[in-house]
Amino acid sequence: MSDKSGEEATDLRAAGWRAMRAALPGVFPEGDIDLRDGRLGEDLVDIGLTSVWGALWGREGLAPRDRSLVTLGILIALGAETELKTHVRIGLTNGLTQDEIAEVIYHSSGYTGFPRAVAARTAAREALEG
Repeated sequence: MSDKSGEEATDLRAAGWRAMRAALPGVFPEGDIDLRDGRLGEDLVDIGLTSVWGALWGREGLAPRDRSLVTLGILIALGAETELKTHVRIGLTNGLTQDEIAEVIYHSSGYTGFPRAVAARTAAREALEG
């Protein structure tokens, strides 16, 4: 592995921390912390930090607010309610209103089906109440 690969990984990790901390203010302490817990699949968090938060959320081209709209739609389509709860809160941080989040859910019902929209509404309500 070349030094450049290591530098790129370090850059993606740093970009991931910046993006994640901006989306979830106050959740993570400053610095490069180790989120592994010694249990099965512990590297998944690190993969998400670099590939999702660093390589995707850290990109220019879409504002965080727009990325939140896209992400909410995708998570609704996938039926990924656990992640949807987190991204409802991230959407609020990124400037979405509760009414706009509701509109994403309403709009998704026409494309993902009514059951997915109902599940998304339930997850969003839990996120907003919790």
